[in-house]
Amino acid sequence: MTGPALLLVPPDGPTAIAPDEVLLGLPVARRTALAASRAGFATVAACGAASGTALAKALEGTGAELLPSGATPPEGAIVLPWNRVLRTAEVRALASGQPAARLGVAVTAPADRKRAERWLLDGLVKDSEGFMSRHFERKISLAVSRVLAATRVTPNEMTLVSVAIGLGGALFFLSPSAAMQTAGALLFLLHSILDGCDGELARLKFQESRFGGVLDFWGDNLVHAAVFSCMALGWSRASGGAIWPLVLGALAVAGTLASATWVYVKTMRREKEGPLFTGVTSPDSVVARAADALSRRDFIYLVLALSLFGKADWFLALTAAGAPLYFVLLFALDRRRPERKIA
Repeated sequence: MTGPALLLVPPDGPTAIAPDEVLLGLPVARRTALAASRAGFATVAACGAASGTALAKALEGTGAELLPSGATPPEGAIVLPWNRVLRTAEVRALASGQPAARLGVAVTAPADRKRAERWLLDGLVKDSEGFMSRHFERKISLAVSRVLAATRVTPNEMTLVSVAIGLGGALFFLSPSAAMQTAGALLFLLHSILDGCDGELARLKFQESRFGGVLDFWGDNLVHAAVFSCMALGWSRASGGAIWPLVLGALAVAGTLASATWVYVKTMRREKEGPLFTGVTSPDSVVARAADALSRRDFIYLVLALSLFGKADWFLALTAAGAPLYFVLLFALDRRRPERKIA
């Protein structure tokens, strides 16, 4: 195989951490080996990893070459102590000549574990997230993911849990009661918070998959469609069986699913390297950046604020107009720049 090679070696100085010490669900050395594979290293080898050693056990199933002491390492390999915790981006930086000592966190004592965990968790927050998602929801979801990383809970299981909570919350919007709508909005918000855990777990434990990305994407849109549908039904019942709330609900759901289908076809239908989905537009204009911002889920806080007064149906009226217009905006942006499709 062609490509860079990484050689994991024992730390230079004394360390109280073993290579099979578990850090956020994965042994320290295993985490580095998997990050190297994701970063494009064709070969990962470990020096002093004779069969039965803690280092060999930590690297089981990673495809790393286990070299006994004194064996010849891969030619031109980049040397990295196995106790230096790196994210995939930092491992990739090694191939471009960045000194290993300036990257990541060296774990040499139990006190370093917390610092390394926090560093890994902080790296899961995306710059493109909405304000409330970044400063409130992520703090909770990361705390949950920190606990779940040590369990057998999978990212796809977390997706199903968050979808179930969202669908359960949607039913509360069938009532005109402020208390019921507020309960529904809080469950909707909880769905949004826990929805962040599936991606966090996937990246922490290197369990990303195309199926998981598609499941997460359509699960979110199913919850949104269910919330808008229940708002419409509840409003219609409170209005004596009026038809126009159902029309508003149909517009909101149709606009939501049309935009979701458009994004799926343009960015997710074909397999690709890297994240399955990061945004709905190329951020090369004010309009495109605005469209991308509108796709974020800070709108849930408006739903909560209106629900406190039993007025969640006001949000449905806004969505009935906004969702179809958003789809038109996506379509127009894509048609206007045919050489740079939605990415």
